[in-house]
Amino acid sequence: MFYSCFFQFRKAVVATGLCTLFVLPPASWAGGIALGSTRVIYPADARQVSLSVNNSDEHNRYLIQTWVENESGEKTEDFIVTPPLFVSKSKSENTLRIMYSGEKLPQDRETLYWLNNKAIPSINKDEASDNNTLQIAVLARIKLFVRPVGLKEKSADAPSMLKFSRSGDSLNINNSSPFYVTLVNMSIGGRNVATTMVPPKTSAHVSLPKGVTSGTLNYQTINDYGANTPAARAQIN
Repeated sequence: MFYSCFFQFRKAVVATGLCTLFVLPPASWAGGIALGSTRVIYPADARQVSLSVNNSDEHNRYLIQTWVENESGEKTEDFIVTPPLFVSKSKSENTLRIMYSGEKLPQDRETLYWLNNKAIPSINKDEASDNNTLQIAVLARIKLFVRPVGLKEKSADAPSMLKFSRSGDSLNINNSSPFYVTLVNMSIGGRNVATTMVPPKTSAHVSLPKGVTSGTLNYQTINDYGANTPAARAQIN
């Protein structure tokens, strides 16, 4: 998945400045640029939350652009992110402040948004003046969960509230908890099953490997800190 664009960064002049945008995992997503977390938990009663953006590159600067999308991937004004656009200098750390400004959300379950951070590298004016320049912009997209206050359940207990069943060639995963649960490293009968995220108080359906009708499902989930939980098992009949 990529987009292409033409741009000038700062005062650099490019004869043909072709920029290609890649969507990559957020861990260290543009040279020395890295986010302080792989997901953001936003307590519904919070005035704001913060997320660090670190540039460990010894020399390069990046233009950082940030925006929020809803669960469907549509840009939304439910959040204000400051600064929405800034220059990340080499060997520096900046802080994004994220503030919810939308309507009241459901109080019995989490709501999912997507936080997008795009890093556009700077260009050297002297090097670019006489040559065509290809620049790589990278987009990091992480989950932003708005979590209601006063929930009786704890997020750490959500994996134990999952129930599994088979319907034809599909694995049904029912999530009765108020939290989004992402299942990773799934396998049954030694064969991999696709990673999936199950919304709160609903079910998701995942295709089983061809020919698999029953067996022990092995899986892990991802906790609030972006780490994998201990391996778990469920019998599928």
